[in-house]
Formats: sequence, structure tokens, C-alpha cells
Amino acid sequence: MIKKLFLYTVCLLPWFLGNLFPLDYDYYNEIIKPSFAPPTYFYAIAWSIIYLLTAYTIYSIISSYKIKDIPKSYKISLLVNYLFNQGYTLVFFGLKSHFLGFVFCLGTFISCLLLYEETSLLQNKKKYYLLPYIGLSIFAVILSLSIYVLNI
Repeated sequence: MIKKLFLYTVCLLPWFLGNLFPLDYDYYNEIIKPSFAPPTYFYAIAWSIIYLLTAYTIYSIISSYKIKDIPKSYKISLLVNYLFNQGYTLVFFGLKSHFLGFVFCLGTFISCLLLYEETSLLQNKKKYYLLPYIGLSIFAVILSLSIYVLNI
């Protein structure tokens, strides 16, 4: 049981690394946002749930296969998705770039679709845990594009 908990924790912790960087999170309150933009606390709750579910799918695959037996395509889609997901915080809040924020949101969404497909090939039932991630990514793309357009 402790080994499983440790493995799950190892799968979960990297998703929260972006929060460790000292960035200007108040910047979000200063920009023009569309009327459908949720309050700031929504993001902490929503992304925490997404990270818990995503880590569970990764944990399920890692605990069911030997690392060397996991297809390279899954590893690449996971890495690309992780980099886009974590990079968003750095480019939007660190560089204060609305356009790059949109690009990273779009990259997160597209790579999330690829991750969903790769997960379905390895553990078809676990792919459903990624559906909230896809939904939130779609919303993030629309919101990010709106923020970009409103702040040109």
C-alpha cells in the first residue's frame, strides 16, 4: 500500500511544480477579461482536480507495465502535454505574454487529445479520467484567445 501511494505521489508532484516559481499571479486581476472568466480561486480547484485525475491515469499505466514496455508514443505525448501545461504559467504570468499564453493553451489542448488517445490504447477505461482535462483545456483555449483579443 505504501509503495502504491509513493508511486502515485511521484506521478502527481511534477504537475504542481509550476506553482513553485515566484510569478506575478496578481497580473490576472489587472488585465481585461471576458465576462465568462471565472474567479481566480476556480483555477486552483479545477487544476488540482485535473492533476489528481491525470496522475491517476499515469499511475495506472506505470503500475500495469514495465517502464520499458510503455510505448514511446505515450511517453512523448505525456512529455509534450506536461511541457505545454507547465509552460503556460511561465509564459503568461512570467513573460506576461497573452499570445504565448494562447499558444501554450492550444498546445495543451492538442497534446491532451493525443494523451487521451495514447491512454486509450494502453488502458481504455482509464482514458475517461482525462475527459475533464480535455474539457478544461477547451475552455482555457477559448478564454486565453479572448484575453489575447481584449488586451491587444
